[in-house]
Amino acid sequence: MQAAVTVTPSRIPELLLGLATVRPVFVWGAPGIGKSSLVRDFAESLGLECVSLLGTQLAPEDLMGVPQIRDGRSVFCPPEAIARDEPYCLFLDELNAATPDVQKAFYSLILDRRIGNYELPKGSIVIGAGNRATDNALARPIASALVNRLTHVHLQASAKDWLVWAEGNGIHPWVLDHLTDRPDHLWSKPPKTEEPFSTPRSWHMLSDALHSFGHDLDEETLKVLAHGTLTPAHAVAFCGYVKIVRSRFGIEAILKGEAGWPHRLEDRDLLYYLADSFRGRLVKELPVSKQHMSANGRQTAYRAKSLLVRLAEISVEVAQTVIADDADGNPVLPAWFLVEAARDMPRLVEARR
Repeated sequence: MQAAVTVTPSRIPELLLGLATVRPVFVWGAPGIGKSSLVRDFAESLGLECVSLLGTQLAPEDLMGVPQIRDGRSVFCPPEAIARDEPYCLFLDELNAATPDVQKAFYSLILDRRIGNYELPKGSIVIGAGNRATDNALARPIASALVNRLTHVHLQASAKDWLVWAEGNGIHPWVLDHLTDRPDHLWSKPPKTEEPFSTPRSWHMLSDALHSFGHDLDEETLKVLAHGTLTPAHAVAFCGYVKIVRSRFGIEAILKGEAGWPHRLEDRDLLYYLADSFRGRLVKELPVSKQHMSANGRQTAYRAKSLLVRLAEISVEVAQTVIADDADGNPVLPAWFLVEAARDMPRLVEARR
């Protein structure tokens, strides 16, 4: 299902309070952005126990129950997890990953709040959640009859919301500080290949691992942890950031001439991180037009070209990332600066093409 309108996690409690208390709701979103946690927290805020049913692990009889003979008639007895006397939150996780027969078994439970002769206690709420087919996750089409029985809310990751949550939930300071500086690294689109990718959940996992290893964490282990949880490019950037925290290197020191680019092969992740920070600084400080550029602007441009030359002497590949176009093929740095880079560093610009 495609999202016409998306919401951030901070809006979910308000929306569920107005929607889920009167009608069943389905929360859509990419893997690892916090759908399940948000539903459980919402149920807790209402004082309701959250009973989770995982769509991928259910069969129709798990909902309908098994028949028993009473007074010469067969009666279906729903399972104990569902048939409760007190109101609760029934959370149908990965609902759209369930088989069509299981989805069909949910119809009466979702619309009529009933299975056989059992009816959900007054005050109970029903919430479903699932990934989208575009997320390369296990997802089956939902029949129109079921789609029409739910109110649909599309969740998107929000670095601002997650960082607020993280500050009060023991997230490792390295993770907090890095994502404060690079909020765009919180989430990345699930890849088509089998490899880790960055999500709020994977950053939380990395934080737990960092806490577990403690201050004696060595560089090689850090690489294993980062590359085992994050998008490869984000893992390289995070390792570079940690190396900055632990060393004398920093983009400010390099810009001021107090330090040079790290040139050891084992510092390549740090070099990529600093190059990315350098690119961000140029985007911020270089004027779009060279006309009427101030003396400070001319000094910044001269210093930038000098640093770029030195960076290219260490690695043309890393230097190329500084002047590279964005994901859509559009230039990020001012055209006049790229022209001068082409004049002064033809080898670098040829590698860019």
